[in-house]
Order: sequence, then structure tokens, then C-alpha cells
Amino acid sequence: MEQSTEQTTEILLCLSPVEVANLKEGINFFRNKSTGKDYILYKSKSRLRACKNVCKHQGGLFIKDIEDLAGRSVRCTKHNWKLDVSTMKYINPPESFCQDELVVEMDENNGLLLLELNPPNPWDSEPRSPEELDFGEVQITYLTHACMDLKLGDKRMVFDPWLIGPAFARGWWLLHEPPSDWLERLCQADLIYISHLHSDHLSYPTLKKLAGRRPDIPIYVGNTERPVFWNLNQSGVQLTNINVVPFGIWQQVDKNLRFMILMDGVHPEMDTCIIVEYKGHKILNTVDCTRPNGGRLPTKVALMMSDFAGGASGFPMTFSGGKFTEEWKAQFIKTERKKLLNYKAQLVKNLQPRIYCPFAGYFVESHPSDKYIKETNTKNDPNELNNLIKKNSDVITWTPRPGATLDLGRMLKDPTDSKGIIEPPEGTKIYKDSWDFEPYLEILNAAVGDEIFLHSSWIKEYFTWAGFKDYNLVVRMIETDEDFNPFPGGYDYLVDFLDLSFPKERPQREHPYEEIRSRVDVIRHVVKNGLLWDELYIGFQTRLQRDPDIYHHLFWNHFQIKLPLTPPNWRSFLTCCEQNGPGISQECKTT
Repeated sequence: MEQSTEQTTEILLCLSPVEVANLKEGINFFRNKSTGKDYILYKSKSRLRACKNVCKHQGGLFIKDIEDLAGRSVRCTKHNWKLDVSTMKYINPPESFCQDELVVEMDENNGLLLLELNPPNPWDSEPRSPEELDFGEVQITYLTHACMDLKLGDKRMVFDPWLIGPAFARGWWLLHEPPSDWLERLCQADLIYISHLHSDHLSYPTLKKLAGRRPDIPIYVGNTERPVFWNLNQSGVQLTNINVVPFGIWQQVDKNLRFMILMDGVHPEMDTCIIVEYKGHKILNTVDCTRPNGGRLPTKVALMMSDFAGGASGFPMTFSGGKFTEEWKAQFIKTERKKLLNYKAQLVKNLQPRIYCPFAGYFVESHPSDKYIKETNTKNDPNELNNLIKKNSDVITWTPRPGATLDLGRMLKDPTDSKGIIEPPEGTKIYKDSWDFEPYLEILNAAVGDEIFLHSSWIKEYFTWAGFKDYNLVVRMIETDEDFNPFPGGYDYLVDFLDLSFPKERPQREHPYEEIRSRVDVIRHVVKNGLLWDELYIGFQTRLQRDPDIYHHLFWNHFQIKLPLTPPNWRSFLTCCEQNGPGISQECKTT
């Protein structure tokens, strides 16, 4: 019988923002006073790790290990077992156990939550022993970016189809040229998995093409807090068979094939990953998850694929002022990319898949107006990551090219088999050298002259709809041209989020301040359609300054993930403006 209980999370401990700020480097001990349970939190410069303060041997309590001068280990008071909290591995006895980790999550007020996933390893329910695969029985074909076409016996499954058009408004474009038969491949799929709502994974231009031929194709998504297809109705794409499935439960496709969707430990409200199992052979796709399944993942899977490139953020390239010199940004990017490379290599080493494939990072900022971003937003080289992996493990690596196919049965039997990976035919176009910008820019430009923006009261209408307030932050919003200079006749205004007012000057009280310059076509498209601000921020369509240099998580998290699911009621707004007549639109009531 398949597992019937959805994977859930339980909050074990809450730390206030003050307690988080006072965390010391190294080991921190905490007790939940209401439950009497104890926990250990390890802080390093790069991350936080946490576990229950319970020894796996006989349930003893850990205390600081005074013999450890590095300050990374704790000692059990019962039998002197020792745990290295920086790795969550027991060092006495050596090579014995790993401590079960808890999920560490920051809340909206910069507090901290320790969460426990239950069950922690849901893929272990009803385990299946791997059966021998025939040659050609399981084939994985890379199409573009995060899109894979999987042949699994007589079924076909596709991951994250982004095959035409831009992502994040107009900021991202495909690096690789998709195989010419990509649409036929999608139409032949038995099911599609879409990991999350970002437009390099949920591509409405791609899905519109697919829906024109197979509107009833089964699409599966995880049961995230922000629904993956929250914007389906407004997109105009006619899909009729979208299936939202609970986390941590096997979904049976046929007697040999099943899959399980898991949540991300850092962004459970939107990110997911997937395990596909065919005849006992697991394929793990962690996609963009920062900490998939809270860091607990199956080991020794047949194939693992994950992101690798970095660069999927407006920080720091779109920031200026203060420390954000070109030299600082270049050094920061170099350091962060190296950290990501080492983290992915270590993750692969720990999980020991038979085969590893870096993907979900093949995009380029190809529009001419984003030349600066393209030149500065350097990304990791998949071959560099694969070489690093091969230095530290026996894992087989695969750097995919569009149309290349991996035969899992052949590779598992003999990794040196020349037919294990079939590359695309000689002369196949690998990299795109032109992009069809115009149809997508026309959609954005159409918002610039929309009637909404003839009435300055749209500002109050929009931010009231957005629902973010009671937060001490003042933001100056400036509409700009392509070069981020003020747009002639565009809006330049202040929003005080403490009382959601729109003052002419900055208030006299002490307050943090941000200046956000946004290209007029994109910001008006986002406002008109009630879209998430990732279109602006991840799409590199803004330039930002802040004083002081503090990241306002509550503000950005709201506009990037927590905006209302339905767009502003602009029809009612315009009716109000017409009834009140020109010149007094500021008096229109918000809907």
C-alpha cells in the first residue's frame, strides 16, 4: 500500500529577532520552555544548521565538548558520544551515524523557526528494489534550461518546459537552441511536472503553444502556499488538467512508474523538487530548491540533476550607492559563485548519485538594453562543476546539450558505453544567436499607454490592493526609460508603508529608505496585471539604492510572493474616475 499521509511540518522552536541577532558563531543551545525539549543550532558565516539535542545512541543530552578547540562538536552526557554539529556527523564513534537535521527558516520579522518534516524520508515508504533496465527503456533527453524529456518504459514525462519567449518580463532569454521537434515532444508527453511559479519553469508562452494542441495534457504541481498556476485565468492559456498533489506521497503512474513531489525547506511557499522512480531506479531533480526537503534527500539515486549557475537575482548587479562599487560587486559575484560551486559539489559527494547532471542555469540576458547585466552577471560553468565533482568522487557527470540523450540502462551497466550518451547530430545548433524580442516587448509596451495611468490615483489604488503596511519603510518609485533615466511624463512618487500614505516629501521621523527605478513598460505591466515583483527584481528591470544598506525581507517577500491572488479591479477604478470627472481622480475611493 502506498503512503497515504501527506508530509507536514511542525514548528519545534521559535526564536525572536533579538535572539537571532544574538546568535554566536559556532554552537548555540536552546530549550523550548513550553515543551521542555532541547535543541542545538550551529551558526557559521555561510549557513545555519540545527538538530534536536538528543543523542542517537540512547537519547542522552549533548553538552559542549571542551576538548574541541574549534568549537564544532558536542559530547553526550551518557556515553561520551560526540557529534560534529557543523557536519551533523558523529565523530565518536567515527563513521557511524548522521544526526537528523531540522529545517531552519527565517520568518517575516527576521525571527527564526526550527521545523521538523514528518515523515522526514517519505520516499522510503514501500521501498522497491531496482530491477535491471533494458537498453533504451529509460532515456533522458535535454531540451533547454530546466526542461528534460524522460522516456520511462512506455510513458513520457517532461520537466519544466520553457522553450520559447522570455522569462521574468524581458530579462531572461534561452541560452540554448531547443530541438526543432520540441512541441511534438511536449504533445507526446503523458504528464508534465512544473516545479514552481517562476517563468523560467512556468512558461506561459510555451504552454500556450502546447494548449493549442493538447489542452487536456496532465500537468502536476506541488501543493504550495502560493499556487503554481495562480495566474492561469489571467494568462489566457487554456489548460484543463492541472493536478495539485500533496507533498511526500507517491503518485502512481503505472505499475513501474511513480513520482513524489517534495517541498523546499527555505521557500516552502513556492519551491518544490521531485523524485521519479521507475522499476526501483530513482531520478532526483532538485530544480531551484535552496534546501530541498529541508536537506534530507535520498542517497545513491541513479540520476541527480540540479541548478548550478547562480545569477538568478537582481543582487548585487542592480544596486548602486554606498559599498556597491563595480569592484565590490565583481568580487561579491566571484565569491558567491565559488561558494555555490563548492556547495553543489559537496552535496553531490554526500548523496553519491550514480550520475549527476547540472541544468536549470542556461539563460542569458540577451536584450541589448541589458548588456551591462550580461557582462557583469557571470555564471558558473557546468564543466567546472563536473570536474570538481570528479576530483572528489566516483560520480559520473553529464553536461547536457540540446537534444542529447542519456540511456540510463546503458550508463548504469557500463558508464564507458559509447552509446550511453548520444550527442545531437553534428552541425546541430547548440547556442541561440537571435531572439524574437518584438512580440513580447509589444505586450509590455501596451501597458505604458493604458488608461489606468492617466489617473494619478492608480498609485493609491495599487498599493492599497497590495496590502502591505504598518512597516517603517519609505520607498521612492521612479518610472524610467531603457537606461533608467526618468521617463518623460512618468511617475515619481513616495510611498510611506508605515501608514500607507503618499507624501510629497520624506517624513521627518527616522526611517529606512529605498529608491527603486523601474523601466516604465515593465512596472506598468506588473501593476496593471497584479504580477509579482520578481518580474522586476529577478528580471533585472530595476535599479536600487537603500539607506541604510539593510535588506527589508518583510517588504520584498510580500511583493515577490504574497500579493493577492486576484489582480486589482481596474474596471471599477476607471468607472469611479469617470464618474468623478477629470482632474479629481485623486478622490476616487480604492476598491
